[in-house]
Amino acid sequence: MAEENFFERVYVIARQIPFGKVTSYGAIAKALGAARSARMVGWAMNACHNMDDVPAHRVVNQKGLLTGKHHFDGTNLMQQLLENEGIKVVNNQIVDFEKHFWKPEVES
Repeated sequence: MAEENFFERVYVIARQIPFGKVTSYGAIAKALGAARSARMVGWAMNACHNMDDVPAHRVVNQKGLLTGKHHFDGTNLMQQLLENEGIKVVNNQIVDFEKHFWKPEVES
């Protein structure tokens, strides 16, 4: 199925996001040559909640909002995981987003 192949390609990039860095759904989609598929990247992140080797907590929306946080167990698990990596989060948004942003199309 083509969707499974796309999801696996998303996971390959997500696994490369460095500790203490984040990227966006759109940046991953762009790196895959599917710039209009940010929502599908989000579906892939939602589908990987049982995959311990995919750091889904490091993927946020284009403004640094933790839009996927409701897919994590616990109220603030996504935020806690990011803060454990030194990323400050206030009101579900990453502080100094540009400083923590990782561009997969450039750095992967």
